[in-house]
Amino acid sequence: MKQKSKGAYWRMIRPHTLTASFIPVLLGTFIVLDQTELKWGLFLAMLVASVLIQIATNLFNEYYDYKRGLDHEGSIGIGGSIVRDGFTPQQVLAIALGMYTTAALLGLYIAASTSWHLLWIGALSMLVGYLYTGGPLPIAYTPFGEIVAGLFMGYVIIGISGFIQINTVTTELLLVSFPMALLIGAILLANNIRDLDNDKENGRKTIACLVGHRRAVYVLAAFFIAALVGIIVAVMFYGVTPWVLLSLFTVPVMIRAIQRFWQKAEPAALMPAMAMTAKVNTLFGAWMVVGLIVSRFVL
Repeated sequence: MKQKSKGAYWRMIRPHTLTASFIPVLLGTFIVLDQTELKWGLFLAMLVASVLIQIATNLFNEYYDYKRGLDHEGSIGIGGSIVRDGFTPQQVLAIALGMYTTAALLGLYIAASTSWHLLWIGALSMLVGYLYTGGPLPIAYTPFGEIVAGLFMGYVIIGISGFIQINTVTTELLLVSFPMALLIGAILLANNIRDLDNDKENGRKTIACLVGHRRAVYVLAAFFIAALVGIIVAVMFYGVTPWVLLSLFTVPVMIRAIQRFWQKAEPAALMPAMAMTAKVNTLFGAWMVVGLIVSRFVL
């Protein structure tokens, strides 16, 4: 079998998507560092496990979409490991399962060091990652994909990241989880807006399929607005450091994403809008992390 290039493996992990897993870990960790010294081992274990679970979820998505005949050479926005880079479906599935195994071992370490209850939460997160596109009724094919992704990659990752540092879940953790959960859901919604016509043809029932292109863009705008309101309320009424308002610098990118999506177009023409939505998530979270670092270490 021909050896794959490093570039093929790099494309396989979809590095541009991974901020959705490691930024929540940074947020959950830095929001509680005013109460404890950083536990480096637990922090790094959580960071690596979260990234591995997301990569594996991406690979499950590629495997099952290929097996169902949804991915082909002309598909827009896919990883392409199978249809373009020559990996077999079995190789992609094996790599995903290997990453899950490594993440599970890291989860054992985290649970043994903190609370065994986290083991069940981690196991549920991994099951949901698999069922997102695997199983008889994939979550991604229903109207609940955005909610589930936001819940687990927002609230669960941020909550666990903070909990393993201070052994409790604080109000601040929940408050910073809210906008991130919405913006992670927004990435999935943007993807589904782009793929609306193809998803309809293949029987998917995503939010975008149910409400149509224009209303789905309204929903996306509502996600953005709710995220902004959420962080402002956290600062004004719950004592979260005002430095997290640096995240408001992402408003212009939000506006441009909505403008790009507003005019219905072919999937390839909507790729820049989807990229902008992912950029919103990255920048919003990154600015919040910067704000937390400034408030903790500079002031």
